[in-house]
Amino acid sequence: MQIKIGIVGMQLVVDKLLKVIKAFPTFTPIVRIVKNEDEAPSVVETLMLEVEVLLLFGAQSHRKVKDNVNVIVPVHYVPLTGAGLYKTLFRALQTGHLSGGISIDSLTKSMVMNALKDLGIEQTQVIVYSGPAHASPDKLFAFHHNLLNTAACSFAITGVESVARRLSEIQAPNEWLIPSDQDMSVTLERALLSTESRRSKESQIVVGMIKVDDFGKLVMKRNNEHEVQKLKLDIHRMVLDYVESLDGYLTNLGGDEYLFFTTRGIFERETGGYKTIPLAKDANQSFGLSLSLGVGFGTSANEAGTNARAALRKSKEAGGNTCFIIREDQTLIGPLEMADSIQTVLSPTHAGLIKRAEDAGMTSAYLSKLLSYTAKHGKYEYKVHELAALLDITVRSAHRLLLLWIDNGLVDISGMEKVPKGRPRQIYRFSFLKDKTMM
Repeated sequence: MQIKIGIVGMQLVVDKLLKVIKAFPTFTPIVRIVKNEDEAPSVVETLMLEVEVLLLFGAQSHRKVKDNVNVIVPVHYVPLTGAGLYKTLFRALQTGHLSGGISIDSLTKSMVMNALKDLGIEQTQVIVYSGPAHASPDKLFAFHHNLLNTAACSFAITGVESVARRLSEIQAPNEWLIPSDQDMSVTLERALLSTESRRSKESQIVVGMIKVDDFGKLVMKRNNEHEVQKLKLDIHRMVLDYVESLDGYLTNLGGDEYLFFTTRGIFERETGGYKTIPLAKDANQSFGLSLSLGVGFGTSANEAGTNARAALRKSKEAGGNTCFIIREDQTLIGPLEMADSIQTVLSPTHAGLIKRAEDAGMTSAYLSKLLSYTAKHGKYEYKVHELAALLDITVRSAHRLLLLWIDNGLVDISGMEKVPKGRPRQIYRFSFLKDKTMM
């Protein structure tokens, strides 16, 4: 089941967080945009009835909610740390705003000085607000305004949006300091751990199936049976070490396939929230081999094992060297990062969407390959010959399938490519991969 998380904040920071939260497929975000911190309590009062956990931005909003609302779910806020300051200081340095000194609020002096030192600009004149941690926007505005008026500073950096807006209204040079992606990821991890759904699933059984890709070819490269047996032992030892890190149980299904059991809580932590499989990188670096991995969740061991086998099949259909997860609600997560770098991990795909794709003639093998290639390269648009090469079919077959998928609303024509000779080539967008995956 998905965990509903309520997100309350200004448009800019919420948009940024919605990109970061894609790496947390368990969360379903319920968003409420506010124009200032004062609106947060009234919004939270109704939103908390719909979600398991709440996420706010900044100490100001958090304090107002705590003081005015009897919150019945865990509440977290994304704090400001020195990580978010680097980009702001770099931009200010490029535009020449550091020459006359800067005033900063919402951060400690040590955070600011560490950032300046790392950037090699520690000689910059800085005045850091030293008042209460939960100072009102009026006090913070007065702090910056007085320093700018007296020419003690020429640029203001504030962590409060309403203060930045008021400074901009009087045309005072300033920048709103917003949390970094790292700050948001850390807060999302804490929010996940605080939910009742997450705690109840800590001990849920997880079944994993590992298969060595092209094991027969690896065996053929060995000179004798002794080297083959050594290879098998080395692979077994490597997989055993990985399963030990999961505090799990491993059994060899014969030759090139392994089965392991662990718990959901440990698996989520070791994969960084379904982001990466370190075992695959070790296998590639140590033995030059790749792995296919299928992981299944379920309300029973039988269900988890069935899902693991189906997930492994999708990994092999995608060409190997990848991992898919099938959860108890039949949503599909993946592919996870393996030995090579994957730019993104696709959000969970609805079981209904998978069935709709397969009903439209998109076999499980085709879907797995598209999901894997999209995650690795961020590609949603193909020309017909590119699609034929990816799916290992003829151009004529690709044309036939595209017409079928267009009729079923899975694919649309996004444009035309002009060629020096002949008719323009159509470009096909697989919009269902980009627009209809579930957050």
